[in-house]
Amino acid sequence: QVQLVESGGGLVQPGGSLRLSCAASGFNLDDYHIGWFRQVPGKEREGISGVTKRGRTTYYADSVKDRFTMSRDNAKKMLYLQMNNLRPEDTAVYYCAASNYLLRGWVMSSMEYWGKGTLVTVSS
Repeated sequence: QVQLVESGGGLVQPGGSLRLSCAASGFNLDDYHIGWFRQVPGKEREGISGVTKRGRTTYYADSVKDRFTMSRDNAKKMLYLQMNNLRPEDTAVYYCAASNYLLRGWVMSSMEYWGKGTLVTVSS
């Protein structure tokens, strides 16, 4: 049974940093496309970072490129998102997601499995 559990969200000031974690179970990270999404009320869930099976290619949305870094520990089945230079517009619920297929790229409809999300608030 595939399960994803996010942690690490919280309140941070603009310019600050946070590291999100995603604990995966029921599958090996290398066997799935896995990534991070975020959602603000009234907007569609947005894919911000992802890695394809066996780490072949990595994706970052333009909105987070050069500020966010995704990494993973296959042995521990952990996925991480290091977020630096955070901005108020980064405020959102952040989700970890995984899928056997990536038919439409890093969009919500491509993903099969989701965590429950963790809230990140960037505010002074």
